[in-house]
Amino acid sequence: MKNLAFSFRAIAAAALLALLSGAPATAQLGDMLKKGQDMLGGSSGSARPGAGSGLSTSDIASGLKEALRVGSERVVSQVGKADGYNKDPSIHLPLPGSLKSVQSALNAAGMSGMLDDLELKLNRAAEAAAPKARKLFVDAISEMSIDDARKIYDGPKDAATRYFQSKMSKPLAAEMTPVVSQSLAEVGAVKSYDNVMGQYRNIPMVPDAKANLTSYVVEKGMDGIFLYLGKEEAAIRDNPVERSTALLQKVFGAK
Repeated sequence: MKNLAFSFRAIAAAALLALLSGAPATAQLGDMLKKGQDMLGGSSGSARPGAGSGLSTSDIASGLKEALRVGSERVVSQVGKADGYNKDPSIHLPLPGSLKSVQSALNAAGMSGMLDDLELKLNRAAEAAAPKARKLFVDAISEMSIDDARKIYDGPKDAATRYFQSKMSKPLAAEMTPVVSQSLAEVGAVKSYDNVMGQYRNIPMVPDAKANLTSYVVEKGMDGIFLYLGKEEAAIRDNPVERSTALLQKVFGAK
């Protein structure tokens, strides 16, 4: 009790000193209150996310999942259309690095048009796969652990996206592989690749080269979705206009 009384006296004395010295009142009093909290074991840094808003962990988890669901739907609509990948420099798919020697040889032989066609079709495959993967993303989002909800809620603007990416990339890639494989066939990327490699192998003394188009498009396609999903999450956190559902308004409006 003596320590407690001393703490209050110290705060009062500091307040009086601040007033007499003419220091900016708001900053001084703010510092004093923080010091007082620290003395009494109530530092503001220990407050739980959402504690002042009456939000439960369940509310926060639901809000984060809703943000990812809404964000993923917007992103899929953006990238899953003609030139969604192809004409976006941030997510455009170049030819796989393993085809560098093929690119050099065919360019030298005056057949660069074949490579341009293949590159375009890889982007078309990513664009075609994105809408088909919509449900896969929604299902994966539903599996986010409630135990991590508060930490993510109080984290960086793309914390939920990055958590989702780290936890779900491998299983999601496995689910997307047949979707992308089908898209590659549908847009003619497989045929284009076979034509390119046939011409390449007709050139004497070229090194062996090959590419796994399916795994490449899965990886790069998901990278593009996660890039924009992170931006959508940040927008929902920061901009009330982007909170298109009552749940998003409740959870992110309370921050």
